[in-house]
This record gives sequence, structure tokens and C-alpha cells, in this order.
Amino acid sequence: MGELLLDVQMVSKAFSMGGLLSRQRTQAVCDVSFSLPADRPEIFAIIGESGSGKSTLARMVLGQVPPTSGSVRFRGRDLRHLRSRRDWLAFMAKVQPVSQNPFEAFNPLKRVDRYLYFTATRFAGARTRKAREAEADTALRKVGLSLAEVRGRFPHELSGGQLQRTAIARALISSPALIVADEPVSMVDASLRMSIVNLFMRLRDDLNVSIIYITHDLATAYYMSDRVIIMQRGHVVESGDAREVLLAPRHPYSVLLKQSVLSPDDAGTGRLPPDGRQVGRRSSEGLSLMMPQDGREEGAA
Repeated sequence: MGELLLDVQMVSKAFSMGGLLSRQRTQAVCDVSFSLPADRPEIFAIIGESGSGKSTLARMVLGQVPPTSGSVRFRGRDLRHLRSRRDWLAFMAKVQPVSQNPFEAFNPLKRVDRYLYFTATRFAGARTRKAREAEADTALRKVGLSLAEVRGRFPHELSGGQLQRTAIARALISSPALIVADEPVSMVDASLRMSIVNLFMRLRDDLNVSIIYITHDLATAYYMSDRVIIMQRGHVVESGDAREVLLAPRHPYSVLLKQSVLSPDDAGTGRLPPDGRQVGRRSSEGLSLMMPQDGREEGAA
């Protein structure tokens, strides 16, 4: 096996809740392992419903919470061994988050460009105003925006799609090797979701950035991902090539997730297919019909 960008080995995370006499232990993630190669950027999807443990797993990858057991290694170094501020800044420069709700990622009382300038100073070494503006504009243009479009504007003055792309631009300023995107399209209008999805594919193909894509949306995972894992109650129940897993799932939970994808055949009828066998057939059609077929095959952005 070649050098690994990220190596997650048997990580578990348990949380204790309640008082001294009624303390309970909740297992959020249990013995999860996966890795990302260093020489081949990819989009790796972590799929599951709310409470499956996928966001807790993402927080461990980002170093925001330590695992109860197991290890998370980035470029061979265990995150538990990052002690100094310099070590953490170096790690944060190369592993960047993109949050679910862009309106929560930005303070509504601060202008958006201030976040870009701060990141340029902290991670790109931009010390002058001109250098900060150049770094911000370069990153914004990678996501289809420009500094002129966001300069001096507050978050509420941008659309959800613009603000999410700005959040991605901020992450790109430090030239990351890995972006961890937690439900990045769930708060964006349906009409704009494909622009974000295609943007992630461009980052993979053009900038060689690997992406961990956390979602409950099988359709976007099917369209953009190279590999997937499916989580249920903290456990990985299925993993593999994105198309193989999502078109022909084997685990009952994976099958159930796939069956929840409605077929376009039933749109506007006010009814659901009557039996599970028919749901399974139609969900395959629905999953493949909901996304353009040429993009996944040819890597269109």
C-alpha cells in the first residue's frame, strides 16, 4: 500500500451523559476504519441518517474531539501527538472543514471579507492588505466568485449558495490537501445544490484536493463520490465503490436507505409504491435518474 493521506484505524467515541448517580454512556462511533491515499485525490462519502455517528466521525478527523480508542493519522502522524500551537496550525492548514449551514459559519455582524483576510494572514502568510486581497480573490475565483462580489458585504446580503461557496473559498486559501464537508448542500436551495456538488468535483480533479463528504443524500453521493461507507448507529455496515454500493446494496439498512429514494414515476401521484420489491426496483431507477449520467462517467464539473 502506498503512502496514506489519512488513516483512520478502529476509532470509537463514547459520550457520558447524566448526573453522578444516573450517568449513561452512549457509543456514538464504534470501531470505524478507512483510509485515503496520498497520491490519488478522491471524494469519500460517509452516508447515514441523523444519529448514525457520521458527524462525530468527521469531528475526530478534524481533531475537534479525541477518539475514545483507535487512532486518526494524517500523513503518518497521529493527531494525539499534535501538542504545540505550531503543529495544530500546520494540521489545520491542510485539513479544512466546510460546515452544514453557511449562515452559522459567519458572524452576522461581521463582513464576510474579514474572514477571508484573517485566513489569508494566518495560513497564507499575507501581511499586507494587497496580499490579503489577492489571496482572497484567487480563492473566490476558484469557486466562481470574485472579491468584488463579496467585499464589504454581510452574510445576509449573500444568497445561501454564494455564502457556501465563500466558505469553501476560505477553506481553499490555505491550500488544503483534505476538506471535510459536513452536509454542505443540505441548507442550500435545491436549484443550487448541483453547483456546489460540481464544485467539489472540480476541486478533486483540478486542485487535487481530497474530500470527505458527509451526507444522508444518496443521490448526490452517487453522482460525485468515488467510495462510500454507510453508517448505522455508529457502525459501518457497508463500504466500497460508490456505484456498486448504492446501486446494489447488500446490508438491510443500506437497502432501506436506497428504498427511501422516490422514483420520478410517482411524482405528483400522491401515492407510494405498494410493496418493498417494487420500491427497490423503482429506487434504483430514481437514484440513477435524479443525477446527470454524463457527469459521473466523464468527471464533468
